[in-house]
Amino acid sequence: MGTQLYLCVIVLALLATTVVNAEIKVTCEKGSISITWTIPPKVVPYAARLFLGNCMPSRFNVLPSGEGKAEFNYQLHDCKFKRLMKGKHLLFTNELTFRPRPKSSPAAYLYPIECVYPRPEGWVPPFLNPGSGVTEGRGGLKFNMLLLNEKLTAAAATNVIPLGSFMPIWAAVEQKSHQPLLLLMEECVAATLPELQANSNVYPIISNKGCLLDSVKGNSMFLPRYHSSAIILNMQSFKFGLGEEMYIHCKLVAWDPELLDESKKACHYIKKNERWELLDDPLQSSMCDCCSNTCNTRSKRGVEWESHGFRHTSVLGPLIIIDPSQQYAHNASDVSIAA
Repeated sequence: MGTQLYLCVIVLALLATTVVNAEIKVTCEKGSISITWTIPPKVVPYAARLFLGNCMPSRFNVLPSGEGKAEFNYQLHDCKFKRLMKGKHLLFTNELTFRPRPKSSPAAYLYPIECVYPRPEGWVPPFLNPGSGVTEGRGGLKFNMLLLNEKLTAAAATNVIPLGSFMPIWAAVEQKSHQPLLLLMEECVAATLPELQANSNVYPIISNKGCLLDSVKGNSMFLPRYHSSAIILNMQSFKFGLGEEMYIHCKLVAWDPELLDESKKACHYIKKNERWELLDDPLQSSMCDCCSNTCNTRSKRGVEWESHGFRHTSVLGPLIIIDPSQQYAHNASDVSIAA
């Protein structure tokens, strides 16, 4: 019995090595994928153990050479493809696997599959559609603020964040009948209280009318926009309030996208270039030069302000940043917005 098991393991190992050397051709089409996996004769008897995600080959032929040709022709909403948003692209990812052993055992061979497409103009992830999550109204507009998971595919499942990891903070404004507006984060701070007071101890994140200070001290940055009415701050977690409940207070501005200047902007520091960069138009990054000093804070008359934009303050929390090495124990509570 032991000898038979040992021989079986050797045979499976040899098959896996053979599959590694097989030829795989991937063609990404609009909304679908075509894959041809040519396998050597020794693996042909195990063709039913080839998978794309949870899909078996849609067609299989044995060639005159004795090799096998497995074809996978499926839509990208089949076979458990994962859809991710990354900058200006939509990514569909999956895996080709060879599983000669029972499903509970790990795959003997794994080959990553990825199709990359330009993100459609105006495309918004379904979970970020206006009305999802918690919203607040102001001036006929609805503002949203949410903590996302690391893949930016949904709201975060927990509000407990390991120290040094990234915590994507999404904010958006539902425009309805308004002219197209650009959402900006004018000022953001972290505090251990849901309501700021004059003597509150805070950790500055964004200040100076849209300058991401934490991009200088750490690796935080603004991510490319998928729509002008939303912005994602990919913030690296910090030691402030470590182990305690912490809240992110942000002053949001919905503004006319044609009227950017030193007082209305989104700037982050690019360490590679050793300079500040304007998120929405790097060619106009000179607007960010003041981030190292003091930016223009000239006031607007009330009627002029109301004609070009709206301000709103949102609070995200509680969030709890923990140091894994100290093994803090916390009960995660729901991430919410306080008015």
